Amino acid sequence: MSTTLQHLSDLVSGQIVRGEPQLAVTGLNSINEAQLGEITFLGNPRYLPALKTTKASAALIATDFGALSEIPDSLALIRVENPTLAFSSVIRHFGPPQREFDPGVDALASVSSKAVFDPQKVRIGPCAVIEGDVKIGDGTIIHAGAFVGHGVQIGGNCVLHPNATVRERCVLGNRVILHSGCVIGADGFGYELVKGRHQKIEQVGIVQLDDDVEVGACTTIDRARFGRTWIGEGTKIDNLVQIGHNCVTGKHCIIVSQTGISGSTRLGDYVTMGGQVGVAGHLEIASQVMLLAKSGVTKNLTEPGAYTGYPAKPLLEGRRMLALPAKIPDLIERVRELEKKIATLEGRTNS
Repeated sequence: MSTTLQHLSDLVSGQIVRGEPQLAVTGLNSINEAQLGEITFLGNPRYLPALKTTKASAALIATDFGALSEIPDSLALIRVENPTLAFSSVIRHFGPPQREFDPGVDALASVSSKAVFDPQKVRIGPCAVIEGDVKIGDGTIIHAGAFVGHGVQIGGNCVLHPNATVRERCVLGNRVILHSGCVIGADGFGYELVKGRHQKIEQVGIVQLDDDVEVGACTTIDRARFGRTWIGEGTKIDNLVQIGHNCVTGKHCIIVSQTGISGSTRLGDYVTMGGQVGVAGHLEIASQVMLLAKSGVTKNLTEPGAYTGYPAKPLLEGRRMLALPAKIPDLIERVRELEKKIATLEGRTNS
């Protein structure tokens, strides 16, 4: 689908700073893989060297990008406020057309007669299971093989991808997206040791996902022992994340893959957790805390800011701690040299 540089500039509300407005653009690609005729973008300064050698015909750059002289004259440039976000509009232009909403209940779906929804405004795919007393808002799509348990409430314009599971009585707001294999509302991990045997503690609460929450593939969010495990509005959760029972996240948090949050921990708003972060239970994490990848949180974090290490410390202190193990071999060698010198001095003294 060929278009012009000017059309793309208008599409992203940008400004052409180099190149002919009628330049033909035939597609898009990453900086390293783009070919002649394609457009790319510079979303991170670390890729500037790649932009200098890209084969693309055009690129989106930030409004504060000041290294024009370092970029070959053959590369057309469009300035935008946010290149990464603007490139999403380019992707939508060149990408495959979105599937039209096709309401109705597939003949192979298993839907309780007690489920409440408008079949002319909801799509339920083959082999999906919808149990009794479920309520589904208009515009929601439940794909093949998804399971929605008894008494679940689902808002409007949600998407449950194939094989997503929402267990009994859980509540989803509007525009919630659940990716394949995620499980919302499995039992919390609760046992008591009684006479040498682990006895299960009943988990009778729910999970509540507020508006615009997105949950990645194979992520699990456990139901509360009582009350609710609560994921705040706009929070985005990556694949392979575990969130324990009675946890609460604030609004617009980002939780990256392989993170584990133990039960009853509470997050403020705009908390960001990198990959493989581990959080102990019953902790409080303040709003606007950023935890770098592989951080381990063992106590409350009451101040906003970046943290790293195990146990997690403010960024500069945490980095110093992480650097210490690499210095151990040199320190050991220095101690050995000192011991040799001391032994030599002691030998001279004794003689």
